[in-house]
Amino acid sequence: MVNLSRKTLPLVSNPEPAALAVQGRLPDLQPVGILDIGSNSVRLVVYEGLTRSPTPLYNEKVLAGLGRSVASDGVLDEAALEKAYGALRRFRWLADQLNVKTLLPIATAAVRDASNGDAFLGEAEAICKTPIRVLSGEEEAHYSALGVISGFHNPKGVVADLGGGSLELVRLDGDWMEAKQTLPMGALRLKELSGDVPAKAREIVKEVLSKAHLPPVEKDDVFYAVGGTWRAFAKIHMAVQEYPLAVLQNYRIKTKHAISLAREIRTYGMRNLPGITAVSSARRDLLPYGAIVLEEVLKALDTRDVFISALGVREGVLFSMLDGETAEIDPLISAAQELCVLRARSPEFSAELCEWTDRLVRAIGMEEDESDTRLRHAACWLADVGWRAHPEYRGEQTLSKIANAAFVGVDHAGRAFLALTIFFRHAGNDEELPGPRLRGLVDLETMGRARAIGAMFRVAYRMSAAMPGVLPRIAFERRGSTLVMLLPQDLAAIAAERINSRLKKLALSVGLTAEIEIFGGA
Repeated sequence: MVNLSRKTLPLVSNPEPAALAVQGRLPDLQPVGILDIGSNSVRLVVYEGLTRSPTPLYNEKVLAGLGRSVASDGVLDEAALEKAYGALRRFRWLADQLNVKTLLPIATAAVRDASNGDAFLGEAEAICKTPIRVLSGEEEAHYSALGVISGFHNPKGVVADLGGGSLELVRLDGDWMEAKQTLPMGALRLKELSGDVPAKAREIVKEVLSKAHLPPVEKDDVFYAVGGTWRAFAKIHMAVQEYPLAVLQNYRIKTKHAISLAREIRTYGMRNLPGITAVSSARRDLLPYGAIVLEEVLKALDTRDVFISALGVREGVLFSMLDGETAEIDPLISAAQELCVLRARSPEFSAELCEWTDRLVRAIGMEEDESDTRLRHAACWLADVGWRAHPEYRGEQTLSKIANAAFVGVDHAGRAFLALTIFFRHAGNDEELPGPRLRGLVDLETMGRARAIGAMFRVAYRMSAAMPGVLPRIAFERRGSTLVMLLPQDLAAIAAERINSRLKKLALSVGLTAEIEIFGGA
């Protein structure tokens, strides 16, 4: 008798290179690294490749504090220098380990302002084995704005990038920029100049702002907050609100609420704030100064809302390297397509699903604006990324995966819509939703759209087995209050009871009845 419990697959002792091919990464991409030498941190981010929606392959930072004494002494601190050199040695090794052929080191306020900045650059370039580009204040503002452009869909408002040594401001309208400037009030600089007294730091900020020519603000302009200190601020706001997502990119805070929380941090400190333990101790020390800058700049600009940007100078530098055609690609659709290539059974089918739902939406008479269509197409590309999960848990797992994915170019309501749509695609409209707080991010109309499109997917996948070639041959007509699915004779086998049931549920979700009609000869 064969003991099946001991039966195993044969092992390959010396596999060929093809057998070790990495399936979890996109093919034909060469890693690109950005080495960011800032006033507070030194960071290496290696991206999977130069794409419209780049995914970090590796990300590490060291809080070296290079700008700690620049404002008072005019020089880079000796202890901070040694810490930075150590970080650069490690990051150079990591870049080689990750097979990075393109490494782009940049330096910002601390290095450009310090009298010993050139000496540091000489040693740093020898370690990095490549030239380091020192950005001017205007260049830093420019690349911060490009980072926001790369991560938001049609941004309009003021980009504010708070670093350790300076604050960069620039106004955006789509991809058009104006009023680029840099102000000497980074969080680390304020802590140093004020003697670690927040009240004094606030007076410094007020004085700088009183002399600054701030960007013009139009109605409905928003405030794009860039930088690690403001991301830490957002984490605390999320904890206070008991927010259902942990995604910082495109997180929205009403301006009055941001000012109120900033004032609370400035006045009462942070000891009892929810979420403070999620902020590193080094970043925590700078948070009161970041809060002061945020409060005063928001009051001066009077923008509508604050949106947190997880993308800044580094992503802006990367975006600037794209060719014009690639830069015009929708980042959300690009990211959804990439995840489809990595996880779905047939990307070709997903492309057909976009066109098929276009026709179905028209037949039903479902109203869509450009934003609705864009989200539906993204959902089409994401609809099959959870197929490997256990059938009982596909809905729940893909809900979490998509809601918390590293997408850009989509707000949190859009994330919730995509996640809910794919949940309904797997679980059906009758299932009770897990994570009910996620539903609070969408209104009833959007929830109805998610249910209807999820029902469309359930029909499409059941008819085609997720393989291409079927959907383009299936048509729909609306006859009064009835949705009619038209099948050619050679696809008559599709018209099974399971398909008929799902079609009726789809029609019911939009207030219609349904039937199947077969046409043509054999």
